[in-house]
Amino acid sequence: MQEIIKPIIEEIKPGYQRSDKKDPISLATADASLSHIPPCTKAMEAIVRAVLRKPHTASYTHACGALDARRAIAAHHSVPGHPSLDPEHVIVTNGCSGALELVLASLLDPGTSLLVPQPGFPLYEEIAASNGANVLKYRLDPNRNWEFDMDHLEEILNNNDHKIRAMVINNPSSHGAVFSEKHLLKLLDFALKHRLLIVSDEVYGDLTFGNNEFHPLAVVAGARHGSQVPVITTSGLSKQFLVPGWRIGWATFHDNVWGSLHNIEAGARKLATLQHGCVSHLQQSAIPTLLSPKTQGLADWKEQFRATLEHQARFLCSELDANCNGLTMLSPPQGSMYTILRLDLDCFCNSSSSVVIANDVDFCRELVREENVFVLPGSSFGVPNTVRVAFSAHDSILEQASSRIAAFCRRHTRRQEAVVLQEVVPQQQQHNETE
Repeated sequence: MQEIIKPIIEEIKPGYQRSDKKDPISLATADASLSHIPPCTKAMEAIVRAVLRKPHTASYTHACGALDARRAIAAHHSVPGHPSLDPEHVIVTNGCSGALELVLASLLDPGTSLLVPQPGFPLYEEIAASNGANVLKYRLDPNRNWEFDMDHLEEILNNNDHKIRAMVINNPSSHGAVFSEKHLLKLLDFALKHRLLIVSDEVYGDLTFGNNEFHPLAVVAGARHGSQVPVITTSGLSKQFLVPGWRIGWATFHDNVWGSLHNIEAGARKLATLQHGCVSHLQQSAIPTLLSPKTQGLADWKEQFRATLEHQARFLCSELDANCNGLTMLSPPQGSMYTILRLDLDCFCNSSSSVVIANDVDFCRELVREENVFVLPGSSFGVPNTVRVAFSAHDSILEQASSRIAAFCRRHTRRQEAVVLQEVVPQQQQHNETE
């Protein structure tokens, strides 16, 4: 990913260094653009209370996390109507990325393989490579709201002799998809058939829009699928409560009825011991407050946060869809903070401009050069000839960014519009002569 986007980033310059004085606007990542939405107030209050009333939070804690934090996480991920998840099956980590690294390191050996989604989070591949493992990329279908391409998954499993250790899913995803319970049950049937363990990256949790409901995979696997498929869930506080700098994540181990996770979990706990002290005890003290359904005012804050993101998603998507020739919305975002648009390269290839836009990297590089707007090329996360945009910025920033992108598209798709006009005008002239 860094190799692809580095040449694009190098083109970004402060406004005073440009002749047009345009300041840079980034729609590539969400975290940097959320300054207009304050972090969850309940998180801040919990930290202040801990500082004033819980002096023990200044001390070391268990390598797998403070017990009260692990209890809260276990309760949060327990399956209703089933035995509660034991805190011993929870490991608190240095962010959700740390949870993924811990879990995948405990699963993968050199020569083994990991199934990863495409589009997906590049970190999955980077962690696999650091452990000497291979990745097998399975497709998500943009024409079906980015659902799993089950035929492609079957093809991969039937045509590969690789030692596949696990399958990673991301729900809600980093490109705006949210999977229904029905679709997750199909995935669990597939995993059971092929004896696959699933790692479910749920860092965006319940950041969903409209009628789209978040269904934790472990809950579906336990309550609806008979606990036949082992599930490891990774999540954290960063996205859902706007505290990414706190680096608080976790992994929860939901075993199947045959105890398939026993050795893997034991390995993960040993790895956690090696990383002892990497997670702040003080910041862990906020976890019980933030994961408790009884915390007053928390539900209202989360609902307002979701409503703000949904509004911004609709605003940016409507602006780009209506005004940007050559960009097509693949699937309206259902959650998280991002969406993907397809590039119509024929449209840009027919442009009268001397600039060559032959792929998504060209598009993103030229967009930075001309308009100082940075969006992420789809090639960097496995979907060429698309771009990913974050809709987490303030309305004024989104309006300015969409206006610049629209101007860029008009500039580079002019010839195609002229061709269409040339085709229409003679037809109209012929019609007038006939009359």
